[in-house]
Amino acid sequence: MSAYFLKSFYLLLLLSLLTSGISVTLKNSRESGEAKCIEKDRQALLSFKEGLIDDFGMLSTWTNDTDCCIWKRIHCNHQTGHVQLLDLQGNFDERPYLRGAINVTSLIHLQYLEHLDLSYNYFFGIYIPDFMGFTNLRYLSLSHSYFTGRIPSKLGDLSQLRYLNLRHNYLWGEVPVQIGNLKLLQYLDLGGFFLSGKIPFQIGSLRKLQYLSIGCNYGEIKRYNISNSLSGAIPFQIGNLPLLHTLRLCGNFDIKAKDAKWLSSLHSLTVLDLTSLHNLSSSPQWLQTISKIIPNLTELRLADCNLLDIDIQSLFHSRSSNNSISLTILDLSSNMLTSSTLQLLFNISLHLQELYLPQNSISLSPSLCLYFPSLKILDLSYVKLASSMFLGNFNISSKLQELHLRSSGLIDRSFLVSSTSTTNSLSSLLHIDLSSNLLRSFSIFHWLSNFTTNLRTLHLDSNLLEGSIPDEFGKSMNSLEHLLLSNNKLKGKVPSFFGRMFRLQVLDLSYNKLNGEFPSFIQNSSWCRRPIFRLLDLSYNQITGKIPESIRLQSELEILYLDGNSLEGDVTESHFSNFSKLHFLSLSYNSLSLKFSSSWIPPFRLNYLFLASCKLGKTFPNWLQTQSSLIFLDISDNGISDSVPEWFWNKLQTIYVLNMSHNYLIGSIPNMQLMLLYRPSINLNSNKFEGEVPFFLLQASELLLSKNNFSDLFSFFCGNVTAANLATLDLSDNQIKGQLPDCWKCVDRLLF
Repeated sequence: MSAYFLKSFYLLLLLSLLTSGISVTLKNSRESGEAKCIEKDRQALLSFKEGLIDDFGMLSTWTNDTDCCIWKRIHCNHQTGHVQLLDLQGNFDERPYLRGAINVTSLIHLQYLEHLDLSYNYFFGIYIPDFMGFTNLRYLSLSHSYFTGRIPSKLGDLSQLRYLNLRHNYLWGEVPVQIGNLKLLQYLDLGGFFLSGKIPFQIGSLRKLQYLSIGCNYGEIKRYNISNSLSGAIPFQIGNLPLLHTLRLCGNFDIKAKDAKWLSSLHSLTVLDLTSLHNLSSSPQWLQTISKIIPNLTELRLADCNLLDIDIQSLFHSRSSNNSISLTILDLSSNMLTSSTLQLLFNISLHLQELYLPQNSISLSPSLCLYFPSLKILDLSYVKLASSMFLGNFNISSKLQELHLRSSGLIDRSFLVSSTSTTNSLSSLLHIDLSSNLLRSFSIFHWLSNFTTNLRTLHLDSNLLEGSIPDEFGKSMNSLEHLLLSNNKLKGKVPSFFGRMFRLQVLDLSYNKLNGEFPSFIQNSSWCRRPIFRLLDLSYNQITGKIPESIRLQSELEILYLDGNSLEGDVTESHFSNFSKLHFLSLSYNSLSLKFSSSWIPPFRLNYLFLASCKLGKTFPNWLQTQSSLIFLDISDNGISDSVPEWFWNKLQTIYVLNMSHNYLIGSIPNMQLMLLYRPSINLNSNKFEGEVPFFLLQASELLLSKNNFSDLFSFFCGNVTAANLATLDLSDNQIKGQLPDCWKCVDRLLF
């Protein structure tokens, strides 16, 4: 129902834009007689494009000599030529997507913009803009794009908004009360990992709201044990939010009996998510209310609510018939449930498509004989499974597509294939997670080849797998797209059959004991004819030899980890000549020597660069000047004996972590007027810097300056408000003299 609503809402919004005169075709306005793009709008879009990194050509039609109304992802009003819709939704998981900087200032010139979608891109570390001046905006989606920071209070000035989606970003702080000013909102999602404080009561006055989500990012909360700090009372009363059909309130709220009456008044409710409502089991009024509305629900999430079996029985006590339950999604993760709850759920299982039960006290064995006819996703991670669970036929659902069994105590004999087994009984399975178990041998591969035919993703990381990867694996698993085998005890050479697995895009073999020369690994496979790898991780193995220049033929690589091996020899510009999509590169802790000329212009623009102990040479790597999107940079222990150019310090304005320690960097650091927005961690230990420590460095959260020749700090420290965020400061082994001033108390976060 929720997905259906999203599609319906988008269609209605698009129709409303159509009636206001937007052209939704891609016809050339010159041929159709419609108005051409306004020059001011075209220049604004081109300016906006300049800050973006478009690895996949999403904006390839945005050129300087064409009408912007025929550009892809742009829709204009066919009467006036003004840009009114800008759809830049990406697809970070599957491509394409955008990254880089968001220059919202340039878009202010699009005075008639009504629809802006920047969702599913990669804007990690960028703060959400406040969108001041976007007075006509009706639709704003920034979801799933890795934005960080606080929710801007200025969003409350966008009085025409009907749709606001900030879901799945790294947001912290309180929910601004100004959100309550958006009286026309129908859809509001403020899902955030680290939100805190109370829900503003002003949100209750949004009478047109149909979808409300605050603090809910349930997938990542379960996977990474992340939770927000929302608390306090639920500030809604009977009569508030009467049109709600989706309610997601995730936090440890102080619920009252009157709140249950408000919940029961939401007659259109079909989706309810109360994740992390820890005192739910102690509120009989809430349990009774939820029980009464269950027949109307298609999705119910009560994860991390301290629920017991008796609570689940009270919720479903009068629902013995499958016909009275329409639930398709049920999430009871991280509670205190046992196998009796699973048996109870079997009785209402007819329509269930997704069932999440990880981190409970359930013990599952074949004697339960459970079958869920419609189930597509089952998560039993951190649930104790009997070793005989998978002997014979594991056929809990003929439609099962995802099976999550992380840290479930599985051992080798759990996956023995018997003569009575039915081949391909899990033929619908696309994704299986068996990570963090106790698997040692490759009997699991034999089991998978017998019971699956179309597997796309396989997680076997953090087990005890040892020995060489058998050749049969490459033959039976050629449908795989993602394979994770990190943190095991694998030995031998990396098999060449990975080159024949033509769908494989993500391969993680890190933290094993794999060996052999790197050239044979590339040349004995078919990779050079099949450049579809997106991620390759061979870090922390025992791979030797040189990195062959043929690696450049992996032109689709976005992420490459080769650190922590025994690689040697020169790495030159030609190795990376085709890596235009690369944004994560780690070559640290090998015996490599990087030979890049100072005039080199790399084809990539990196977000993460780790080159510790890579013999970069004595001169400072000037090619870094082209890397305008760096977030993490480590060039420590490289023997650089040069001064740092002024342009480099400007990069600290967008960097989160900088490590240039253990070099021979010389000279003074200029006292520049810089704003370090992200309060970075800066490590300049063990160099030969001298002179004063400049003001701007004190904006860091961690500042490590030991074993240098700095001579002055304290003359400007007193009364300097820029050090308000400084938590760690190391000035040991410098040339600073004199007495400590008595003003250190002004830096109240500093840890000595």
